[in-house]
Amino acid sequence: MKKSLVVIVGPTAVGKSEVAIELAKKINGEIVSCDSRQVYEHLNIGTAKSTKEERKKIPHHLIDIIKPNEEFNAFLYAQRAHEAISKVHKKKKIPILVGGSGLYVRAVLNGIFPGAGKNKEIRNRLEKFSSSALYKKLKETDPKTALRLHPHDKVRLIRALEVYELTGQPISALQKVSKEKKPNYNLMMVGLKRKREELYQRINKRVEGMIEGGLVEEVRGLLKKGFSKDLIALKGLGYKEIIGYLDREYGLEEAIRLLKRNSRRFAKRQLTWFSQDKRIHWIEIAEKDLANRVASQIANMVEC
Repeated sequence: MKKSLVVIVGPTAVGKSEVAIELAKKINGEIVSCDSRQVYEHLNIGTAKSTKEERKKIPHHLIDIIKPNEEFNAFLYAQRAHEAISKVHKKKKIPILVGGSGLYVRAVLNGIFPGAGKNKEIRNRLEKFSSSALYKKLKETDPKTALRLHPHDKVRLIRALEVYELTGQPISALQKVSKEKKPNYNLMMVGLKRKREELYQRINKRVEGMIEGGLVEEVRGLLKKGFSKDLIALKGLGYKEIIGYLDREYGLEEAIRLLKRNSRRFAKRQLTWFSQDKRIHWIEIAEKDLANRVASQIANMVEC
């Protein structure tokens, strides 16, 4: 008999964490974070981690599990996630997978190919090309993957081209095999969304709160600890913009503007990604809706 798994997805700042915490109280659940950056230690404010008080009340898994300079990917995440989900099931509780990292969600639910290994020689050669040149090359060899990658996402562009050179197959074809696998869980997927204007207001408010909460000091502290600004962990949203400010490329006001803009763009990409998954039951929430009320709605769906 398949065991239950609740999944809550949606764009950044939509309110996933608040709803998930309330839901966990109602259905005797524990939260499994599905965030590609909350896995890193020391990245707290910029990743909007749940507070320590919240984590004391409801157990959270897969937060602070690696250092910022350690290598991590969707395949490794899926392994850890299945372990965490199994651990929650053994407690006779319901795991609630929560996050906006679409690739990580898919890796857990559909599987992901373990990769084609790595080749330093290929990577070093590709690293010499500009992002635009890499993107052009990827469009020629793997147009499907090119469509879903950002033209300036050099790390993923290099990986896609590396896989193609090592296997002779587009990474999209290899991932399609994994995507067609059936999940091993009795699945309830819920997507949270808001009207665009309201979501953007929440994003702006969250960014302002991060700055007031010490995001600049957090980033400065990471760099002082010796973590390179070139690490993947520090190239993420919230960190790259502040690093640009600390490098005196622009002022703090511009860093805040960029972070708000980039967060809005990220939210749009998240919605585009999740809209393709027909298993998701979407709930549109408004500012007047309390997390507790939305959680009750989801709890009723879980019981059904």
